[in-house]
Amino acid sequence: MTNIAFIGLGIMGSPMAVHLATAGHQVAGVNLDPSRARPLVEAGGRAAESIADAVKDADVVCVMVPDSPDVELVLAGEGGVFENAQPDALIIDFSSIRPDVTIELARQARERGFRLLDAPVSGGETGARNAALSIMVGGEAGDFQEARPLFDAVGKTIVHVGASGAGQTVKAANQLIVAANIQALSEAVVFLEAYGVDTKAALEVLGGGLAGSAVLNQKKENMLSRSFQPGFRIDLHHKDMGIVTAAARERGVVVPLGSLVAQLVASARVNGDGGLDHSALLRGVERLSGKASD
Repeated sequence: MTNIAFIGLGIMGSPMAVHLATAGHQVAGVNLDPSRARPLVEAGGRAAESIADAVKDADVVCVMVPDSPDVELVLAGEGGVFENAQPDALIIDFSSIRPDVTIELARQARERGFRLLDAPVSGGETGARNAALSIMVGGEAGDFQEARPLFDAVGKTIVHVGASGAGQTVKAANQLIVAANIQALSEAVVFLEAYGVDTKAALEVLGGGLAGSAVLNQKKENMLSRSFQPGFRIDLHHKDMGIVTAAARERGVVVPLGSLVAQLVASARVNGDGGLDHSALLRGVERLSGKASD
């Protein structure tokens, strides 16, 4: 049993914290909206009043917040983890942020006597609820092995991919692939519908061939029903595509398709779809095709 602080109980963080509690760990959760701690409490965890309260007895501190500035504030800000955690605490950042920010935070953590793993996840809300996330981990190999039982409680595919920042770099690549797949699927759906094809049947047969993908399997029902309740919001994918394009530029890597998809994600956001699931890129294809309907 491990004493765990879990900071960030949103769409992803809440089910992850619940899985850790049901696995037998003592979990203290904290969130800007305290009501988000209810599922954790029902699973046997504790609702902490502040970051300081959550981490005071924690061996491991888990973080799942939206963006780089949020992680910086949670870890290095006033009243944050670095000021209040136990010496030698293991910090696991499940957030998806800039690799350079992770590398700097890992340096600060070492200087203060902590250990930091960057462990961004893929799989969306479904993966979080089913404890089937893919977790790409950067940091020291020994810290990864120590954290492995916790990763096993929330994920299915767990891989140590390198030093600090490597997890975030792999996650950026993941988000590039996912966004491109969703855009292609969206275009295919609008194309099929324009020809009056039985789209559900078409997606079934496409899913059994080379065109099949996890994206098609998970997002086809959203597109068929035009139901875009967020499992992963366009706002967050917009942030991630910014990470991809900026990081690519820093290393002199050309990502023409990634840059185009980043603009299409930005367009969806500007058109008011930022709070919808990223499968709502379909709405952008419809707008461009003159078929938009609200």
